[in-house]
Amino acid sequence: MHETDMTKALIMTVRDWWESQPGQPAIEKVHLTVGQFTCVEPVSLQFAFDVQTKGTFLDKAELVIRETPLIAFCHPCQTEYRPEIGCQYACPHCQAPLEDIRSGRELKIDRVEYAEVPQPLATADP
Repeated sequence: MHETDMTKALIMTVRDWWESQPGQPAIEKVHLTVGQFTCVEPVSLQFAFDVQTKGTFLDKAELVIRETPLIAFCHPCQTEYRPEIGCQYACPHCQAPLEDIRSGRELKIDRVEYAEVPQPLATADP
């Protein structure tokens, strides 16, 4: 389960960034993009994140995962297609081998959202 090691790296990356922020605000959400061709299971990644962030600066943070599909481009046909992972990678029209992956290999932190800090109510001066 390489998701455990990936989650450790994710936490270290976010922690390094968070420690450099003024006031180290509470983090509400961590947004990731995970391509289908990375062999990363979003459910396993979510589980590892939930377990590894207990009692840390990310304890209450939500992991938001956006999956991107595997999209390939066939140069002979000049068309994009969606290979079936583990089954059929060749172009469905001309059977040319998979050469050009346009989407599906992404594995990145898109953004981090801070939790809103309640602002004190302003009082009117008499």
